[in-house]
Amino acid sequence: MFLAILAGFLLAFAAPLLHRWLGKWVLVPMATLPFSIFVYLLTLTPAVLGGDKLGELHDWAPSLNINLHFFLDGLSLLFALLITGFGTLIMLYAGGYLKGHPLLGRFYLYLTLFMTAMLGLVLAGNIISIFVFWELTSISSYLLIGFNQDKEKSRNSALQALLVTGLGGLALMGGLILLGMAGGSYTLSELLERGDLVTNHALYLPALVLILLGAFTKSAQFPFHFWLPNAMEAPTPVSAYLHSATMVKAGVYLLARLTPVMGGTDEWQYTLMLVGGITTVLGALLATQHTDLKAILAYTTISALGLLVTMTGIGTAPAMEAMVVFLLAHALYKGTLFLVAGNVDHATGTRDLTQLTGLSGSMRYTAIAALLAGMSMAGLLPFFGFIGKELLYEATLEESPFRWMLFAVSFFSGMVFVAVAIALGFGVFWRRSTKPTPLQHPDKLLLYLPPVVLASAGLVFGLLPGFFVTPLLRRAAESMLGVEQVFELALWHGFNLVLGLSLLTMALGYVVYRYANRLLSYASRFNKLYLFGPANLYQLTLKGFLIGATKITATIQNGYLRSYIAAIVTAQISLVVLALWDDGPRLELGNRLHELSQLRLYEVVLLLMIVSALVFLFKSQSRLTSIAIMGIVGYSAALLYILFGAPDVAATQLLIETLTVVIFVLILHKLPTFKYLSHATERYKYVLISLTFGAVMTYVILIVKQYPLDSQLKAYYGQNSYLLAHGRNIVNVILVDFRAFDTLGEIVVLAVAAIGIMAMLKLRMQKGEKP
Repeated sequence: MFLAILAGFLLAFAAPLLHRWLGKWVLVPMATLPFSIFVYLLTLTPAVLGGDKLGELHDWAPSLNINLHFFLDGLSLLFALLITGFGTLIMLYAGGYLKGHPLLGRFYLYLTLFMTAMLGLVLAGNIISIFVFWELTSISSYLLIGFNQDKEKSRNSALQALLVTGLGGLALMGGLILLGMAGGSYTLSELLERGDLVTNHALYLPALVLILLGAFTKSAQFPFHFWLPNAMEAPTPVSAYLHSATMVKAGVYLLARLTPVMGGTDEWQYTLMLVGGITTVLGALLATQHTDLKAILAYTTISALGLLVTMTGIGTAPAMEAMVVFLLAHALYKGTLFLVAGNVDHATGTRDLTQLTGLSGSMRYTAIAALLAGMSMAGLLPFFGFIGKELLYEATLEESPFRWMLFAVSFFSGMVFVAVAIALGFGVFWRRSTKPTPLQHPDKLLLYLPPVVLASAGLVFGLLPGFFVTPLLRRAAESMLGVEQVFELALWHGFNLVLGLSLLTMALGYVVYRYANRLLSYASRFNKLYLFGPANLYQLTLKGFLIGATKITATIQNGYLRSYIAAIVTAQISLVVLALWDDGPRLELGNRLHELSQLRLYEVVLLLMIVSALVFLFKSQSRLTSIAIMGIVGYSAALLYILFGAPDVAATQLLIETLTVVIFVLILHKLPTFKYLSHATERYKYVLISLTFGAVMTYVILIVKQYPLDSQLKAYYGQNSYLLAHGRNIVNVILVDFRAFDTLGEIVVLAVAAIGIMAMLKLRMQKGEKP
């Protein structure tokens, strides 16, 4: 597993180079990798279906209990097969959809990077590595959504997705750390056996809130659902892969994975059912307000994700079985319909439902795929979607205080799904029309083959649910429930209540389809009600942050060095006072006052000279005079160093002061006009800060003298400077030998600063300005 993920990352970064070498044939190695991983996972499937849980452990930071631990059970296998199987088809589809695109290699880089990160996420057996791969999916999805970087809307949509999922990722990081603290381990296999310990821990509730925030943002749950429809600005291969089968289901995967650890409590159950139910209804309702194919599919995806979260919240065995079945069914038909929408847009130049009709004659294979996927989405026999819908109804009709409310949520979404399935699977292609929508170019093999394969899989899994699907989904459900299940999928359960409700769903869905135009007429009214919804709140919040940041930056970064120094000094004063206020050492001031009587005359003269120079400096209105006075202060300080036995420091001080004075005098005529602080308040503010800083530092130094540090470093440096480093100047030896890396770091910082200054000066000279 580790080698598969490593190969994915290596191939991702090699994609642009391969595109340059191979041209359009770059899709061969890019599709071969996910297909090879898919086949490799199939070889591990018999062991997993037999009840084994496979794992690999690679050290990363073992002292922190953080390792690259990969864990394969029924749930992770189901998602891994989806990721690699869909990934193979999407790679082929992208080769046809973006044929001739100059940045196809870059697109493959982003797509392969995302696929590998997603694969690492579902296979990760350490919760810290889950977070690492989680964030990689956010970054790579940002690159994919904003792939059309020349379009402002694409850039804004990518930024929105990154901000929403990124903030959720930060919350998730905190939640996973708290979960590890509560469970006493960061290893997933150990945490899965410590559910009682975690749910009874004091950290359970804060960990739950943070983890749910991360999952809800990634899986577009209310109130974070608004980013997903905007992400449809991405190319269709991205929408089909990320927003139907993989990325948006990452949050669902996380909730399912952590169900044995954090599930079973009222907080878990009620939160997931409430948020999932609201998301289901809202997504279905918003889907009826649009005519853009990808927008309709995006909102129905939100609704489906809400259903998955709701089933996870219910947490019973039938609900978990319904969840995994519907997850697979939805991935198959929604991925197909996204690809179909891309084909239609690619061939006709439009995605507007009202302008599309009669395409079955000119796009025969795409029309067949759309019809098959639409029937599965509508829940018709003998498709896999029919089994999923029946299980959803059975799970919601279980005895519970909210049974009718939960059923109403699933029934309403199912009704809208039927209407959307008729519109996309039938209306666009098979509805009779005297003037079919013209094509800009014919349908192509790489464009219609992937949706045909996916749609056919929905039919095959429906006809033969027990051949392969049942054992895999049973193991996936057992991973969430923690106990073995009797789980047998069948296409026909006879005439019963659920079948009658399915027929009623299809009938009412057809009514919704027939009166779709009337529903669209209410869109403007609904949008007015939705004016203060999460999407607008996000825009207002973002705008407020930008305005606030601009004002804060204008205040803090005002261009005056004195303001920056004052801010740094004030912060340091505050931290020192705060540290000394509660439990800091106290200065025995009486024992220190007698030292003033030991001052020598030349020391007093130097102090008076420095104070007098500072007074003159405070009143000076000339830059040249100020430079000269500063030189006096610096040279006086150097004399003090000599008097107190620090000749090396004094020599450094003399050199720096001389160099500073000379440089300032040489560039005096190039400096801007000297600005004297004529306002008394402004001047005395800086004087007060300076005096406070001096008093605090004096107090700290006296405390240090009162409580000398018992350090062995001084003796070590004194004994070994000459023996080990062959240097007689201990300070120089410390800087150059014992702390060489610190010194090297400082040199690098200075070098980078110098390069930056040179670059800015060069840029100004290129613009014709004086340096």
